[in-house]
Amino acid sequence: MSTASPQPRRPRSGSRRDETARLAVLHAADDLLVEHGFGALTVEAIARRAGVAKQTIYRWWPSKVEILLDTLIEDSTKRLPVPTEKPTAESIRGYLRDFARFLTSDPAGKVLLTLIAEAQHDPATAESFHKRYLGPRRDQERDMLARGTDAGEVSPGLGPDATLDALVGPLVYRALTGSAVPRDLVDTLVDGLLRPRSD
Repeated sequence: MSTASPQPRRPRSGSRRDETARLAVLHAADDLLVEHGFGALTVEAIARRAGVAKQTIYRWWPSKVEILLDTLIEDSTKRLPVPTEKPTAESIRGYLRDFARFLTSDPAGKVLLTLIAEAQHDPATAESFHKRYLGPRRDQERDMLARGTDAGEVSPGLGPDATLDALVGPLVYRALTGSAVPRDLVDTLVDGLLRPRSD
């Protein structure tokens, strides 16, 4: 998995109007994806919903995938932050529970699942998705796990990447197949893979 840093934002004029238009585009793309699916999502439809010119969208984003990536990055940063304080077994467990809810209940979770699916057969989407979202978030999650291990809060039996894959993989799979994520699934994964410290 790529570990490149996120791409810098494209230059904006910095005016309030531009920021308002940018957010309108992101919200419109998110809403239309949930309502109609990826195949029916077009730049023209996004422009109509957002109330901006199609040329404005093409000036800022080369494709609908890049719009969705901006939406995902912005929403997940706000609603699914990776814990940055000293991690504990419970804060890691809480993060995974939040991730399960994000996947199954948050519109931005739908964006994440859509991009995972689209990346399977579109190399350009896969490259951008890994470079802009998956790689940077994996770096943060790996750091969270390493700090929890160093603090003696958890004792993973696998390497960092294998542990993270084993923790999030079942959650993503259930969400991709339209299944709920039982609370006890997260508990079982954490207890079995991280071996939290017993107080």
